[in-house]
Amino acid sequence: MQTDVPTKLAGAKALYQAWQQRDLTRAGATTLIEAIEVPGRPIKPELISPTAVKQRKLTTLEGRLALLHAVAHIEFNAINLALDAVYRFREMPDEYYGDWLQVASEEAYHFALVCERMNGLGMQYGELEAHNGLWDQACRTAHDVMVRMALVPRVLEARGLDVTPPMMQRLREAKDMDSVAVLEVILREEVGHVRIGSHWYHYCCNQRGLEPESTFKQLLRALPTPPRSPFYTEGRLQAGFSEQELVMMLELEQQWLTELRQR
Repeated sequence: MQTDVPTKLAGAKALYQAWQQRDLTRAGATTLIEAIEVPGRPIKPELISPTAVKQRKLTTLEGRLALLHAVAHIEFNAINLALDAVYRFREMPDEYYGDWLQVASEEAYHFALVCERMNGLGMQYGELEAHNGLWDQACRTAHDVMVRMALVPRVLEARGLDVTPPMMQRLREAKDMDSVAVLEVILREEVGHVRIGSHWYHYCCNQRGLEPESTFKQLLRALPTPPRSPFYTEGRLQAGFSEQELVMMLELEQQWLTELRQR
């Protein structure tokens, strides 16, 4: 529940290093698992509804700062999500915990990269408003590790794979190559994070005797809205999606759009 940003970043890195050096083990994981409605985060940014977050043009400095702030907020939330995946689900293989501690450390690095770029442009994290969509989904999936792996890495974080290449192109057009360089690092490593989610989702399905693709479809059908295209096909395939899943998601989206028009 650490709220101090520098301490949290250092702590995420230290946890992964301790796991790698075998100074951190699961032997002490005897505390009760508690619901965490509010994870460790600073007072700022102020959290508002996702629909109330202002959209700004990337052709302006204000717009690029807003984009970087939004990315920083996502990366900070991703630290909490990865650590919660370690804390909450106690019956997984050791490799699972090493994977998510690695993700937490890398998300902390991503956050620091984005903040460094923002600082160079004259902004601090917390100066703009943000939303809590990522953590809301963490709370909704806290009951089941399979559902968490399906709906957080393979839906919310995979959405980041889809939107990052177009954002990078718009930043190139705005001649902001320093911000592009930051997003290139994040995109490359986020493919690996989604791939980790895909791996453990399939592990859970295999343990339960479930067919992964049909189970994923059922879980997507329960969402208010399906994943939205266009998809970053190359990145999603590298991250553990099958071509059949990509086709299925497009079909779900078309069904949803048709139903929406008929209302």
